[in-house]
Amino acid sequence: MQKIHAAITAVGGYVPDYVMTNKELETIIDTTDEWIRTRTGIEERRILKGEGKGSSDIAVEAIKELMQKRGIGPEEVDMIICATTTPDMVFPATANVISDKLGMTNAFGYDVSAACSGFLFALTTGAQFIETGKYKKVIVVGVDKMSSILNYEDRTTCIIFGDGGGAVLLEPNDDGHGIIDSVLHSDGSGREFLHQKAGGSVKPATVETVMNREHFVYQEGKTVFKFAVKNMADVAATIMERNNLTPDDISWLVPHQANKRIIDATRERMGISEDKVMINIQRYGNTTNGTLPLCLWEWEKQLKKGDNVVLAAFGGGFTWGATYIKWAYDS
Repeated sequence: MQKIHAAITAVGGYVPDYVMTNKELETIIDTTDEWIRTRTGIEERRILKGEGKGSSDIAVEAIKELMQKRGIGPEEVDMIICATTTPDMVFPATANVISDKLGMTNAFGYDVSAACSGFLFALTTGAQFIETGKYKKVIVVGVDKMSSILNYEDRTTCIIFGDGGGAVLLEPNDDGHGIIDSVLHSDGSGREFLHQKAGGSVKPATVETVMNREHFVYQEGKTVFKFAVKNMADVAATIMERNNLTPDDISWLVPHQANKRIIDATRERMGISEDKVMINIQRYGNTTNGTLPLCLWEWEKQLKKGDNVVLAAFGGGFTWGATYIKWAYDS
């Protein structure tokens, strides 16, 4: 009997209409377009505007496209896992909100929180439900409205992030295509270098925490960069070694879009050329959980059945990982 793999059978994505350029940021904080581009590779990012709009609204648009491509209705979905750092609210889960907005009455779901590695963690989790035969159609969505937790007076963080998200549909596959292997890690000692200071149970919201701007992203950039460069590159190399993949075997690297220098370090460690790397950081910045599925969405037409695809990510906390996928369809 052939092993069942969880194969990606459709991809959807969505980014808001509003474009915030580096030139606009020059009018808000003490920075320059050249400074941002040379240090991060970012030229612009998308921002979700509108009263009462949250991460679920981005996810809904991505999933609508996915279902239309695959030709399925919301009632056919068995499960939805939402990877997000910016849920609509503390509870209920944003996955539940998405299900309600789309009429997924037969699906159960929950959120996964692992910072920028969340989509990989959720993808691996969703795959287990397919591989065991428990479910036939699982949607994994990575989405963030990072603008909701950015301090636009902090030039070290507000230049990096944007809003957006993407989703994939997982279905059973018995011909050897799908998610083959994952290597995932976490190290909670890294939390002091990248976190949100207030708003959790340790430090609930008060007038003082709001006035002190403690509900925004805090990052110690140099330390995070050092850890990200090493660990994202290491784990990408590890997934190749575990699966006996050479640089020539790799069709695509799908890296987390945090910083162009981190992406380059990962590519060089893997020994692959730049034309095999999906890069859209210049247009969207770091959409946290949204970066990996947004890359798959933009490059979907170039992906071919049998392509060896490596996804790699690094996130606050710290979390990091890589996943090896044998692509299951021609667009």
